[in-house]
Amino acid sequence: MNIPQDYIERTYAGVLGKIIGVYLGRPFEGWSYERIMAELGEIRGYVHEKLNMPLIVTDDDISGTFTFLRALPDYGNTPDLTPQQIGQSWLNYIVEKKTILWWGGLGNSTEHTAYLRLKQGIPAPRSGSIALNSKVVAEQIGSQIFIDGWGMVSPGDPERAADFARRASSVSHDGEAIYGAQVIAAMEAQAYVEKDINVLLNTAVKLIPNNSVIYQMINDIREWHAEFRDWHDTRDQIEQHYGYDKFGGNCHMVPNHGLIIMSLLHGEDDFGKSLMMVNTAGWDTDCNSGNVGCLLGIKNGLATLEGSTDWRGPVADRLFLPTAEGGSAISDALIETYKVVNIGRALAGDKPIHPKNGARFHFEMPGSVQGFQAKLGDKLRLENVAGHSATGMRSLAFHYHDLATGEIVRASTPTFIPPEAIDMKGYSLLACPTLYSGQTVIARIHNEGGDAVSARLVIGYYGVEDKIQYITGTTTALRDNENNIEWRIPDLKGAPIAEIGIEVIADTDGSGSVYLDYLTWTGEPEVTLANPGDGSRMWKRAWVDSTDSPDWQYPESYRLIQNEGTGLLMQGTREWVNYRMTADVTPHMAEAAGVAVRVQGLRRYYAMLLTRDNAVQLVKVLDGEKVLVSSPFEWQFGETYTMTLQVNDQRLQGWVNDKLVFDAEDTDTPLMDGAVALVCREGRTGTQSVTVTAALL
Repeated sequence: MNIPQDYIERTYAGVLGKIIGVYLGRPFEGWSYERIMAELGEIRGYVHEKLNMPLIVTDDDISGTFTFLRALPDYGNTPDLTPQQIGQSWLNYIVEKKTILWWGGLGNSTEHTAYLRLKQGIPAPRSGSIALNSKVVAEQIGSQIFIDGWGMVSPGDPERAADFARRASSVSHDGEAIYGAQVIAAMEAQAYVEKDINVLLNTAVKLIPNNSVIYQMINDIREWHAEFRDWHDTRDQIEQHYGYDKFGGNCHMVPNHGLIIMSLLHGEDDFGKSLMMVNTAGWDTDCNSGNVGCLLGIKNGLATLEGSTDWRGPVADRLFLPTAEGGSAISDALIETYKVVNIGRALAGDKPIHPKNGARFHFEMPGSVQGFQAKLGDKLRLENVAGHSATGMRSLAFHYHDLATGEIVRASTPTFIPPEAIDMKGYSLLACPTLYSGQTVIARIHNEGGDAVSARLVIGYYGVEDKIQYITGTTTALRDNENNIEWRIPDLKGAPIAEIGIEVIADTDGSGSVYLDYLTWTGEPEVTLANPGDGSRMWKRAWVDSTDSPDWQYPESYRLIQNEGTGLLMQGTREWVNYRMTADVTPHMAEAAGVAVRVQGLRRYYAMLLTRDNAVQLVKVLDGEKVLVSSPFEWQFGETYTMTLQVNDQRLQGWVNDKLVFDAEDTDTPLMDGAVALVCREGRTGTQSVTVTAALL
């Protein structure tokens, strides 16, 4: 597989097309064509404000697409990835009844049904099979809405994309649902090297059975497209021959796939026109719109997003990916693009690309702002521009105008759940902060000698009663071309950091521009996490909770209750590498309780546990559980134990009440990064505070 020269930009356009399509169709998901026409008319732009809804939302189409693709790097980026391994990724990243899926119940929600099968130990592909779950359940739309990533990691290779689509879809779906997903993935893969929609369709249908409903429907729609000039007439034919009334279940694959094909043919390569059709046509609007937007983004590049409608500005690259890996939940289109691209490059045998030495915010695609928005005053405009970078090709321009001496403008980007998303309806937003006290923020700002200005880093954090409070780093006068600013985040007493940004301060009256080359941070956190007792709740939202604990007030900061199996309360990011975690642990009625490090989800971590048989164990959980160390240790219910677990490269050390209880190395596929967690196995345990610091040598 040869990587196209414009692979990154086309993938970025595909990611943007996906999220724009989802955000466009989400406010009226499930509406009928008749209702849309009566209340909204043809959908030619975002309607969220008209319906009093937020634009940037947590949505299964986005979460599933970019989460399930993690199975590839988790299992070595091999083209031989199995359905069983993808199923394991479901169990690792999905927090039951809280993330990604529609939790509609066994036999009602296809994905929930498959998840329950996986949880029961039934491996994929049987977990999603018609034989086990029935034809109606297995042929709903979910496989198609999650499929775009598999096409994007297979540029120019539709056969591989269709094969990946079959394996990924079979975790939860079967039959026509797999064929529809294969068509979309194959078209997206081939769209990197082919412009003609009809050629893309010809390529894709060769990869599915010619006696399938999907195959026959695509042929019919192509005939209707040739017969009818008006897309409304083609839509009427789809409803008449392949409508919801012809299939069972809540949201069947076949009718919605038909609307995708219709909009691609009648849309004549116009992004806005195609999205108008697929959204106005009704049914599962956000799902269909997301697939169409992704395909056209890949095929036509960033230019397809330009036009009379401002598709990109309101989105500002922003997206949420709530999973058990909470540190990746607050993301943006460029971050996810490079993850996808580096998977595709690995499959092709190429090395990964990390712009500007791996900076989190590097702006290395035209138009990218990575969530940055002007937040203070109305005298600042942001623009992604070419140049003004020491190691890259692009930067983020801060165009300020008519500033009086001492006046300040600010732009920032989220590092945790933003205030407007705290009480989001629908799919919940589980997330951890990405930036913590003790870490060092580094930014490079370019100034071309305009009016005298200064700049400084700024963070906003959730303070008393969850009101955003701001603190700033040292102010630096921008007098020359290159200015490097560093700031070690001070102790915020565990308060979660909500945003990071730059403030520009006018030293004299005037207008001008400065350029943010990159912004990133390094180092391990130095933080103690506990209930601040100030009426706030975001300190608790900063944890991703997979336990059965009711959301009540308890004497402890953290009370873990787990009815069966193992529950984790997790916080941190995959950027944490060598550190130590210390927590007080008070087991009550529990099979085991303790702490965990390098947590990469629910089934990938190291844990130090006090077990019911009076032992302390070092356990590695990696698609199964392995006891690395077990030593006798007398402990009592209701007693409090100080537990410290340190990781330093492959070395793991554990202390209980300051006594070293193990010093071990893991050289067999070690976990090298990840968050921290409190752990409870079948019972109850409590903790007052958790401290994370850099590892001691």
